[in-house]
Amino acid sequence: MNYKVLKNDQAAIANPQKSIVFKGRALKGSSQLRTLFAMEKLFSAIEAAQKYFLSMQNAAGFWVFDLEADTTITAEYILLQRFLSRTLDPDLMERLCCSIRRRQLSDGGWPLFSEDGAADISASVKAYFALKISGDQTHDAHMEKARHYIVHAGGASRVNVFTRFTLALFGQVPWHTTPTMPVEIMLLPRWFFFHLCKISYWSRTVLVPLLILAAKKPVCRLLPKESVRELFLESPETARYMDHSSAGGWQKKIFTLLDHVLKIIEPHMPEAFRARALQCAKEWTIGHMQGEGGLGAIFPAMANAVMALKILGCPEDDPDYQRGIKALDELLVDGDDATMCQPCHSPIWDTCISLSAMLESGLAADHQAVKTSVDWLFSQQVVDLKSDWALNAPGIEPGGWAFQFENAHYPDVDDTPMVVMSLLRSGAFDNGDHRKKIQKAVNWVIGMQSSSGGWGSFDIDNNYLYLNKIPFADHGALLDPSTADVTARCVELLAMLGYDRSFPPLARAIDFLKREQETWGAWYGRWGINYIYGTWSVLSALKQAGEDMTQPYICKAVAWLKSCQNPDRGWGETCYTYNDPSLAGTGTSTPSQTAWALLGLMAAGEVDSPEVQGGVHYLLASQNEQGIWDETHFTGTGFPKVFYLLYHGYGKYFPLWALGAYHRLRDSGKTLQDEFQPKKGADSFPSLP
Repeated sequence: MNYKVLKNDQAAIANPQKSIVFKGRALKGSSQLRTLFAMEKLFSAIEAAQKYFLSMQNAAGFWVFDLEADTTITAEYILLQRFLSRTLDPDLMERLCCSIRRRQLSDGGWPLFSEDGAADISASVKAYFALKISGDQTHDAHMEKARHYIVHAGGASRVNVFTRFTLALFGQVPWHTTPTMPVEIMLLPRWFFFHLCKISYWSRTVLVPLLILAAKKPVCRLLPKESVRELFLESPETARYMDHSSAGGWQKKIFTLLDHVLKIIEPHMPEAFRARALQCAKEWTIGHMQGEGGLGAIFPAMANAVMALKILGCPEDDPDYQRGIKALDELLVDGDDATMCQPCHSPIWDTCISLSAMLESGLAADHQAVKTSVDWLFSQQVVDLKSDWALNAPGIEPGGWAFQFENAHYPDVDDTPMVVMSLLRSGAFDNGDHRKKIQKAVNWVIGMQSSSGGWGSFDIDNNYLYLNKIPFADHGALLDPSTADVTARCVELLAMLGYDRSFPPLARAIDFLKREQETWGAWYGRWGINYIYGTWSVLSALKQAGEDMTQPYICKAVAWLKSCQNPDRGWGETCYTYNDPSLAGTGTSTPSQTAWALLGLMAAGEVDSPEVQGGVHYLLASQNEQGIWDETHFTGTGFPKVFYLLYHGYGKYFPLWALGAYHRLRDSGKTLQDEFQPKKGADSFPSLP
């Protein structure tokens, strides 16, 4: 696509009789000329963004942008170094502390997300603890404000389970105040009401090394001046059990009672039985951290793993221990005057979306940047390892992609369709070898469908919802059930390859999406905030699947999206929509959420609507001098209600994608995705039309 057009000719607007030839058409009159100049601004915006992306691509072919969480990850990194007896460079320590201090709110606490987030007691206790252990004094103004907030919020006994475990590791609360999770869990049969295969990938990678720590109950001794006892309203030593949750009904009460029983039984477990369970947990942990990415390639699991190995007596030169430390250190990222610790890396997600955005916005498929990106993505495909996901899918061969640089045990059913769709846009389907690899990915995705017709992110039928009532699961995110956004991604992929409702997996998935629609028309977004993200995902999938986009249920979604547009013509949605769905679609406008709304509306045929025109103008007006968009609001979701993410790439590639799709639809009525036609009769896919 050629975006080289005539420069603005203000004289032409002043003299409407003057004509300009554009794409073989003589444009005359102020209305037509203004359209031309508006399109020229669009072309310039796209070119500027493309130039930025080309400059940011790694020589290996990938894109990766910083992934920011709340201050708890950086605070935990500081605390981890103390537990491991590692001494950080003083300058690095100060930069880490600076990143924590700068996020403190005026009331003294720290939020779970930036901009409009309120203080959270668990995040605040960890931030305060990390600063104090790093040398900040209790009489420092920012520490006094923090202590005032925490005490008035109920004190440190009100923190969540994971913060409570952290306090126990450093002797600030007794171990008996944490939920009882016996390491003997490792030996339970699969039919038991609790088993590792019944919880999500992130839960099992965090839990298994934590079981070792809970069994050994280590305490990292602190100096008296490093204690945070001033944050408690009562004496932690006299507390029998800290559980202030009143929600959960009869199931929560039963599990809380069971926890009390286990506290009595656990000290009397047979030593041989415990030794066997500990060995099993150790082998599981080491076996799942053999890659360069660390256990699960997510910070909490990686940190628990190295602490568990240390407590089990692994020497500091142990290869597994050293590899785990290296993976953690590589999560650090420097800013202008501060250093933060990321929860993980996101290169595959960033790369496949960047690639789709570049291609949809006009970059040629034979461009070197596309070729290197495609080669890199194929090099990251997991094709040999059958890990935890295979327990419920023993007959399926691997073929998916993970999220991080290296997480071969845990490919996911969100990245994989998004990767494959970017590869299809690039023309990779026309290459025989590439097509075979795409075949493996598609077969894997189809095989991972749950019995509901939907897809979860990492496992099949991971929906044992009663487990969210156990005391350990106070974050409410122990499981990985099917969700609308992930299911939509799979529907979109299958439809792009030519499958229709005659293909049972796709028909069942569309039925699932219809059941999941909210009463007001939107769809819930599990991995992006929130209903705007989910609604974009589903509308794009339904359009690709050939659904009649004038059906009432789709029109209801479109009307809802339109109603959410802000006066500045952008869209935004707060993280608090997970706590209060009545806030759905409300919030300060952001580039990424505006792009999602535009992509959703355009998928529904609204390209010429005033709402889409306004959204495009919002993006054009908010583009910065670098050719990208500034975004400081958190629009990514880790765990609803408790953990959110600021993808530093979201304000860059999603707006470019939306603008590129807008131009294609205005120019030819089709996006690059719409134009893709799979080869008929290929033996690569089941029942390919």
